[in-house]
Amino acid sequence: METTVAAIATPPGMGAVGMIRVSGPEAFIRVSDCLPDGHDAGSFPERYAKLTRIVDADGEPVDEVLLTCFQGPRSYTGEDTVEIACHGGVLVTRRVLQRLLDSGIETAGAGEFSQRAFMNGKMDLTQAEAVMDLISAQTELAMRAAHEQLKGRLGHESEAIREEILGIAAHVEAYIDFPEEDIDADTGAALLERLKLVGKNITKLLQTAEQGRILREGVRTVIFGSPNAGKSSLLNRLLGYERAIVSDVEGTTRDTVEEVLNLQGIPIRLIDTAGMRESEDVVEQQGVKRTRDQLESADLILEVVDGTQPVVTHLDQEEIGGRHHILVVNKCDLAEHPDWSSAVGARISCVTGEGLEGLSDAIAHELSMGAGEWGGHAVAINARHQTCLKRAQAALESAEKTLQEGAGAEFISIELRDGMDAIGEIAGRIDTEELLGEIFSSFCIGK
Repeated sequence: METTVAAIATPPGMGAVGMIRVSGPEAFIRVSDCLPDGHDAGSFPERYAKLTRIVDADGEPVDEVLLTCFQGPRSYTGEDTVEIACHGGVLVTRRVLQRLLDSGIETAGAGEFSQRAFMNGKMDLTQAEAVMDLISAQTELAMRAAHEQLKGRLGHESEAIREEILGIAAHVEAYIDFPEEDIDADTGAALLERLKLVGKNITKLLQTAEQGRILREGVRTVIFGSPNAGKSSLLNRLLGYERAIVSDVEGTTRDTVEEVLNLQGIPIRLIDTAGMRESEDVVEQQGVKRTRDQLESADLILEVVDGTQPVVTHLDQEEIGGRHHILVVNKCDLAEHPDWSSAVGARISCVTGEGLEGLSDAIAHELSMGAGEWGGHAVAINARHQTCLKRAQAALESAEKTLQEGAGAEFISIELRDGMDAIGEIAGRIDTEELLGEIFSSFCIGK
């Protein structure tokens, strides 16, 4: 990229330090224009913080800063890069940035530094995506998965799959180059076994899609039940602070209240909903409608009931619809009504806190959140990866079918190329010219 760009790299607001990043071929020259006479950023020791000042066009000081230079390609973006640590006030950082822009530097777009790092070969697409995953991680497990992806683990695994397909395609291409040679039964069977093995590896990655979604978005957990069953009290108890208004008046909660809880490393998106009942109140009717909408999109339903009262309403299997579901019988500190004596669920008291640890364990068990299921998922694909893998899977299944039917090698080759392209999109590596090099390196074609 020929332009030089700059942006504030720290969140807006007051703080001790603000960071502004500059990257591009003219980074050192343009920044030097903003320094006092005789100060040349290009001559500063690389990777050492240098105390200096940013001055305006008239030489008047804008701020005293620490300036660190990184020469490309030994930088995050692979380009000449300057990081400017200034005082952290909103006005100060904006003035320093504006001075840089006045010198001829352009404003960086969203994610542009990571995009430049990818374009310059400093990271693949999966690593670039992991940068955002790491920033937005809400739990230790999500952060660990992001770190593994940032180290290139998903890129390496997808690349290994692509290279295996490449090797199979090279064999098939060899038969295309020698039309008098048909793919014999033994060779066809060997290729078929290799295709099945690749398919298993793709399936293994696809199985992490749900874990990836949950690590990034959280488990949509809807707290559902009748008015005054203790839904808002349960939300407050799980969070550890008063987030929702609690009152004996029915219909207090009229809109959904959403917060995130870290449960054994998994983000749980708790959604408190309006109590389900018939009402003449127009506003409460809207709240009930939103409750039903939330119920439709829930991953987990915590159905809260008042254990001291007889059964009035209860979700049946059709309403649960295959979603994770836990019955939460509240007010276990009081005498339980006989209607609930045989009910299987978690007994809690939102007043005393009794049973809350057991409820957490029940949630973990319901979601299969043990170390065996989640602790080893260092690779957790996102929706884009899932789409690419499904395309590759479909292409390989089609290639298997074509191979079994004894069709021409040309058709198999096309399907294998489609599979390679789909896998290559995961890490951003798509180069059809590689196939020719693979053929010549693996086979003695001209012998």
